[in-house]
Amino acid sequence: MEYNHLQEIAIIGLRNRLLLLHHISELFCPCIPMFDLEGRLGGTGHGVSVGFDTLRGILISQGKIKAEMLYMEKPVIIYPYSLDQVKRSRSKGGLAGPDGTKSVFGQMCAKMSSFSPDSLLLPHRVWKVKFVGESVDDCGGGYSESIAEMCEELQNGLTPLLIVTPNGRDESGANRDCFLLNPAAKSPLHISMFRFLGVLLGIAIRTGSPLSLYLAEPVWKQLAGMNLTIADLSEVDKDFIPGLMYIRDNEASAEEFEAMPLPFTVPSACGQEVQLSSKHSHISLENRSEYVRLAVNYRLHEFDEQVSAVREGMARVVPVPLLSLFTGYELETMVCGSPDIPLHLLKSVATYKGVEPTAPLIQWFWEVMESFSNTERSLFLRFVWGRTRLPRTIADFRGRDFVVQVLDKYNPPDHFLPESYTCFFLLKLPRYSCKLVLEEKLKYAIHFCKSIDTDDYARIALSGEPAADDSSDDSDNEDADSFASDSTQDYLTGH
Repeated sequence: MEYNHLQEIAIIGLRNRLLLLHHISELFCPCIPMFDLEGRLGGTGHGVSVGFDTLRGILISQGKIKAEMLYMEKPVIIYPYSLDQVKRSRSKGGLAGPDGTKSVFGQMCAKMSSFSPDSLLLPHRVWKVKFVGESVDDCGGGYSESIAEMCEELQNGLTPLLIVTPNGRDESGANRDCFLLNPAAKSPLHISMFRFLGVLLGIAIRTGSPLSLYLAEPVWKQLAGMNLTIADLSEVDKDFIPGLMYIRDNEASAEEFEAMPLPFTVPSACGQEVQLSSKHSHISLENRSEYVRLAVNYRLHEFDEQVSAVREGMARVVPVPLLSLFTGYELETMVCGSPDIPLHLLKSVATYKGVEPTAPLIQWFWEVMESFSNTERSLFLRFVWGRTRLPRTIADFRGRDFVVQVLDKYNPPDHFLPESYTCFFLLKLPRYSCKLVLEEKLKYAIHFCKSIDTDDYARIALSGEPAADDSSDDSDNEDADSFASDSTQDYLTGH
């Protein structure tokens, strides 16, 4: 049995206790607005919010999420989108710079200092974006694409903030495809970037727009205000603790320890050797217990500075003390949604234009979607909505329907690709002759049509005519020549 402590309790008793927990959650939720949580980073302040972590295992998940949402529904001043406008270069071809400052993430981070605090509290999107070379009037699609682009940059090495887990480097153990915060990224620039990462996490929670970030569970635990344990270290570095135990329990003599000079250092999560003590240069029989204690302590706290910066950024958008109510897994779900893309949820918000939901074309479409792998479904969402994950629930869609419309202007339809309008969560399908053609065209579109582009801009580029939207100020165009051939530029309008 998974929960051994419960096996002696009658089912009726468990049911009554669960009802009681639900009732406690229902009573707690309306009380949230009574707490003064502004400006506190849970665990560092004083007052009633300090004890929130004691409720983490008591309150029901949905009750905790409802409490968070209720607190964030406090009235805020809504600003228009067009107070500030700057020009930036979208990163392509590895031209993000040594610290990622020319990546989309780096450019947005630099811009964030000019955003007013209230501007980050908007319920749907915080900025408008235009990628030059991709004709799009940002009604939401450009914004979503910028978020997806930043998540991609964080995890493909264009920025220095995230590192693959030690298990991932060694190709062994669990969490090989997950990332940790980089403990070596601690310059003032890096810390400001971590704060902006926190802002992105907070925006995802506030707007219900999930991020495609694959952070290891220990990261989410720390962001929720929980302390790491030895078990957490083993989750991301399976050889670390066994290696320490070997040193601690080794029956070698003092002379044998001296014969194998082991440095008094510990490998950090990013693989750098860190000196643990100025008193000892090597591990000996006498100091090995101290070495193990210091090594474990270092690895448990090596991310503290980076976690603190991320939480500072989150505090600009959401009440961070309330995060103490959540487990790491619950926080990850709030920020990232589920990595699985449930088609029943997408179907529940689907509407149709110019075609009945029972038409063969629509039936073929859903059958193709059913056959897609989760990765392909993620690519489809990126193509049609500029995102890679679905919100958690129907309510989190905030009234945004997924619209499927028939495209009748092309003949013969089998020669043309589907079209998407990410600003409107809209997919236009030609009237394909069979399911096989639909599958072929849709797969091509989601794999190779990632840019937000239209025939209008393509025509201008091919004819050599100047683009009307490209007459931009050169005052903020460092290294413009190096970007001219293969990169785009964006206009980020903050407020």
